Amino acid sequence: MSRIGKAPIPVPGGVTVTLSGLDVTVKGPKGELSRTLPEGVAITQEGNTLVVSPASDSRRSRERHGLCRTLVANMVEGVSQGYTRKLEIVGVGYRAAVQGKKLVVSAGYSHQVEMVPPEGVTFAVDGNTTVLISGANKELVGNEAAKVRAIRPPEPYKGKGIKYEGERILRKAGKTGKK
Repeated sequence: MSRIGKAPIPVPGGVTVTLSGLDVTVKGPKGELSRTLPEGVAITQEGNTLVVSPASDSRRSRERHGLCRTLVANMVEGVSQGYTRKLEIVGVGYRAAVQGKKLVVSAGYSHQVEMVPPEGVTFAVDGNTTVLISGANKELVGNEAAKVRAIRPPEPYKGKGIKYEGERILRKAGKTGKK
């Protein structure tokens, strides 16, 4: 049995969970998320906790047990607290701004790159070089952060580009002069 899957999921106050077979809907102050869990797991609500268990002893059920527990726990945490990813922009002339809901990034190209957030995700810029991506769905927030980083990934020689906060860039030595 999965060690992660065995842990019950506490449901904080202000969050309501609706179970309908394998359909899970979680509502809270930050929004509403729903997901259909795969076959082979069972989810039950006991008071203020959710318990995910394998429906059978098959290999497939045991494989999905921990995953489904983590997905539901992320939904509960997302609607109660939300998720935020922070990106840092490093480089002369590299900057970001928010225009309406769109994120506009200048990252050394001949044009500015505009990104429209999906439903439930918001962009914010602190200074000109810090981008905050926030929302209730952890998966969407992570995917949007990856898309913004992919505009100009950090390069190993000078460290210029867009990187996650706290990400270490392995640096390389540049060319050496001819003697």
